[in-house]
Amino acid sequence: MLFVHGWPSIGLMWRAQMSAFAADGWHCVAPDLRGYGGSSMPEADDAYTVDEVVADMIELHDHLGGDPAVWVGHDWGSVVVADLAAHEPNRCRGLVLTSLAYYPEGHALQTVVPLVDRSIYPADEFPDGQWDYYRYYVTHFASAVADLDADLRSSLASIFQPGNPANVDEVSPNALVSRNGGRFGAAHHAPPTEPDPTIWPPDDFDVLVETFRVNGFRPSCAWYVNDEANVAYARSALDGGRLSQPVLFVNGDFDQICSITGNHQGDAMRAACSDLTEASLPAGHWLPLERKGEHVDLIRAWLRENDL
Repeated sequence: MLFVHGWPSIGLMWRAQMSAFAADGWHCVAPDLRGYGGSSMPEADDAYTVDEVVADMIELHDHLGGDPAVWVGHDWGSVVVADLAAHEPNRCRGLVLTSLAYYPEGHALQTVVPLVDRSIYPADEFPDGQWDYYRYYVTHFASAVADLDADLRSSLASIFQPGNPANVDEVSPNALVSRNGGRFGAAHHAPPTEPDPTIWPPDDFDVLVETFRVNGFRPSCAWYVNDEANVAYARSALDGGRLSQPVLFVNGDFDQICSITGNHQGDAMRAACSDLTEASLPAGHWLPLERKGEHVDLIRAWLRENDL
């Protein structure tokens, strides 16, 4: 089983899942993706396209023997493992996507913005809906990175917060980034924030912070500025990006950005997957960290049901 993290994380986020499935007899691997942790940090922003990261995963998979694996992704990691399965189906015997649906046309503003729930985000007021923060990377990349780098520990602590059921169907703060002049508004740095120990174990959170002290947020944020290349790569997949492998999608009920409940964000995934199982947990976007045990239980049950 290969566990693939998203933004702004490292392979260590999968500690609970890796421990559980290793105890079940699986060989578990969780790399730091390029731009994160101990991995490579190319200077060019266009080095952070999905096809480049998939190529990294193919090299890693070959190094591990190349036998068909179960790939587990979260956030941008879900994009990577789904695109890998679409382009290299023989490498994937099963796929777990968490907190971000599969878009066979590529994960990009042009594919997600048309699916915004306009009952929450009227187009005249919120043209990009909850994806406004994504647009801000494209239009104000340097300032977006500088604001995150200003206080690395508080930035990460403020990002990794649990989901709140009271915020369901409410406007997300991520929809207000452009009008506020940045994620943290006029202050241009995160407010002093203590990390939530129920999400990241304190020692692991310290490791996360230290990895960002080396290169800051620029490499990881560069993932957001390659939409054109990512769409072109997605469109080059076999069979129009259809996935024939068993796929499990785990949704966070309280995820204000990526939940597929009550909207159309899961429609393309449902159409593209011939064997899709959907599940949900009472969590926000950081579901694998918020609901570690329940996440493991869902994957275990799905593995058994599909004889994987």
